[in-house]
Amino acid sequence: MNDSPGVRIDPEVSRVRALPGRFGPPLAVVSVVAAIALVVLGILFAGQSEGAPVDVGIRAYLRSLQQPWHQIALVIDWTGEPVGYTVVLAIFVLVFLRKGNRRAAVLAVAGTATAVALTTGMKPLVGRTINDGFLSYPSGHTATATAFALVATLAAGRLWLTAVVTVLAAAAMAWAQVLLNAHYPTDTFGGFCAALAIVPAVAWVVDAALDRLSARRSGGTPA
Repeated sequence: MNDSPGVRIDPEVSRVRALPGRFGPPLAVVSVVAAIALVVLGILFAGQSEGAPVDVGIRAYLRSLQQPWHQIALVIDWTGEPVGYTVVLAIFVLVFLRKGNRRAAVLAVAGTATAVALTTGMKPLVGRTINDGFLSYPSGHTATATAFALVATLAAGRLWLTAVVTVLAAAAMAWAQVLLNAHYPTDTFGGFCAALAIVPAVAWVVDAALDRLSARRSGGTPA
């Protein structure tokens, strides 16, 4: 995930990357592993209408929780609904633009949208259902939360922060989805993997595309 050789890049534009260079190798490995896990679990859960054995105990415990946990879960869930997603995305884009980080703003839009598209497209292919026919694998809400966390922490430029915040954001949304009986726990893990698989790749594409655009504007050409 390095810059293309032979391309002249405007230093001011390339100063802040959507995918910081030192993040490339570790996130490439994470993306590949996550993609494999996403596909393997999709194959294992294909056509199921009930959870896997690992889902049973977790669902039973979380669904037994009463107020105020249910209300907290609804608030978390709202950030993955169309209106909530749009509000959160708008905040991200405005903050990044005010800080002059245009690549992060582009990644916020492209990365989260691609994660949602991936999970939406996979659901009918896998065909796993919950609650009398609702497609459940992988969890789009969990993918969205994970994607937002990845975008925010990649912009911060600290790998340890990316790991911690991403896991916490995914865990919070996964907890909410299972408590609200919207997904099996393993659906949420699939959503987590979907975002890990796609967002770093989208970040690399954003950097490559904007590097080439910058090179053209400054008169450079690829070697």
